Amino acid sequence: MKPRISVVINTFNEEKNLPYALRSVRTWADEIIVVDMHSEDRTVEIAREYGAKVFLFERVGFVEPARAFAVEQTTCEWIFILDADEVIPQPLSVKLLEIAEQDTADIVSIAWLNYLLGDPILHTGWGPYQDRHARFFKKGKLTFNAKVHAGIHPILGVRMFHLPYSEVFSIHHFCYFDMEHFIYKLNKYTSIEAQQAFERKEKAGYLRMLVVASREFLARYIRSEGYKDGWRGFYFSLLMVFYRVTIFAKLKGLYMGCDLQSVRNKYNDMEEKILSEYPS
Repeated sequence: MKPRISVVINTFNEEKNLPYALRSVRTWADEIIVVDMHSEDRTVEIAREYGAKVFLFERVGFVEPARAFAVEQTTCEWIFILDADEVIPQPLSVKLLEIAEQDTADIVSIAWLNYLLGDPILHTGWGPYQDRHARFFKKGKLTFNAKVHAGIHPILGVRMFHLPYSEVFSIHHFCYFDMEHFIYKLNKYTSIEAQQAFERKEKAGYLRMLVVASREFLARYIRSEGYKDGWRGFYFSLLMVFYRVTIFAKLKGLYMGCDLQSVRNKYNDMEEKILSEYPS
């Protein structure tokens, strides 16, 4: 009997990307689950036009909790997790169906071909030999972590298959249209990571920050051969250093009570004091 496959997609304001993702899975998926965080555009309408089952989830700012919820809504034996800005080549879909039919693995790890600022990046920690994820699996064979960028983890004893990289056997990820887009995401995710670090009572010391930032650049630009990606590799390595430094800066601000509302209240008190010298 042919195994049935559920495709899971989480969305928020993805009307421009979603049609491409859906077109790459609709011919071979038995079920498409779209979990949307109350989009303000045509995302939900588009998902339903392609026959997806749509569920709504609170707008938490990052995908991990919604992804776990989405997987819970599936009814098929096999699950494929796809983001709205990703596309599956037809040969990859054939290969995944073959693996499921022959039952040669419980989880399949797939390489990512990430496009940054218009072209694929092959190193810098985002290259297809460096960036791969377990996105095709039997239901119940993975556990999910609700923390941002925490990822998904296989349970003990599963059969893991690492699909060798080729362009047609990778997930094509179309991310970061320009530097403004990257910095917008950087600002968003560093705030989340700083808050989670604050809740874990992590330290925000200067020395630790310098060590983490230095390691980030060495990992991206030297060990992951970011220099082979030309100007993209150099600047994105530096931006990821800034990512780490920004987390520490925001974490320090939380410890010092420098959150938005506290500082705004402080400024308002100062303004009132200055204005109190005027006659009423």
